[in-house]
Amino acid sequence: MPSDDSILVTVADLKKHPSNQKLPFESIYLVRQIEERIARNGSDFLSVELGDKTGSFRVICFSDSANYLFFKDVSTGTAVKVQGHTDYYKDRFSPRLTFAEPLLEDELETPALLDHLVESSTEDLEALWEELNAFIAQIKHEKLRETVLSVMEEIGGKFRSTPAGIKMHHAYRGGLLEHTVHIARACAALLPLYPEVNPDLAMAGVILHDVGKTAEYTDDLATKRARKGILHGHVVLGYRLLRKAGIHAKLDPALLERLEHIILSHQGEMQWGATAPAATPEAVFVSQLDNLDSRMGMVQYALRTTPETQEFSEYSPGLQAPILTTPPATEPPDDSKDKK
Repeated sequence: MPSDDSILVTVADLKKHPSNQKLPFESIYLVRQIEERIARNGSDFLSVELGDKTGSFRVICFSDSANYLFFKDVSTGTAVKVQGHTDYYKDRFSPRLTFAEPLLEDELETPALLDHLVESSTEDLEALWEELNAFIAQIKHEKLRETVLSVMEEIGGKFRSTPAGIKMHHAYRGGLLEHTVHIARACAALLPLYPEVNPDLAMAGVILHDVGKTAEYTDDLATKRARKGILHGHVVLGYRLLRKAGIHAKLDPALLERLEHIILSHQGEMQWGATAPAATPEAVFVSQLDNLDSRMGMVQYALRTTPETQEFSEYSPGLQAPILTTPPATEPPDDSKDKK
């Protein structure tokens, strides 16, 4: 199979094809996830997620197929060449593959191919980074601001490139920066409504709430959880970064405790990864902002990756529903006929 740019058919282009027609295609995609499952008849099958920078899709590989044997030995983050045709299963885009093979390492070094495979934020990351630093500068409490700056200095540029998740929301390069700036904007806008919330503590908590993800995830083409991410998780990893920086900045212990609590509780629910329920005004505030932008990030992604010909997006596990993609009517109804 050729490996030139001519075969780089994007996921978005495939999804534009009418569902009642089978379009042959060949392209190169990243293996994002492989799940082993058991069918109702007891036979094994694989659910494989493949994707590029424009989106992803899943293919089903049954145990009696060559694709099953191939993907059984492939790890996530592998670039694969595939051939097949478009298809749908239970109204979900699920192409049928007729051929798959791993991409050779030297073939992966093409800039055009890397740009095709790696999904990144659609926003200007340089502008977001400048905006984030402006929010940090607005923290009036000197020791709080120094603590935030110390954390940012330690994690370096990873904050600018790390995804905010693997699957659920902002799961692409630069997603963590995008997610954090969005929450910081909401924080600044809503703080006047809640005088009970300390502005500096809340903003510091917003900026630091997910910094542990810079250590939780790998830098591979397809994001995976690193060893420490699996063993500790981003909440604990972020807490450690914050505590070290706060002690170094000689932040008042009582204030440091409240800032630590924001990180430890920001997931909202114990089953979602919080180590404690939010128990201060600032922690409740940050947790709700995080939940809001996480869910709206899922909505934005669904709208951005759904073809214009589709009324609804594919089912979103995080939102537990597909998203209606058509905007509401803004023009007033024409009642001229009623007046006649």
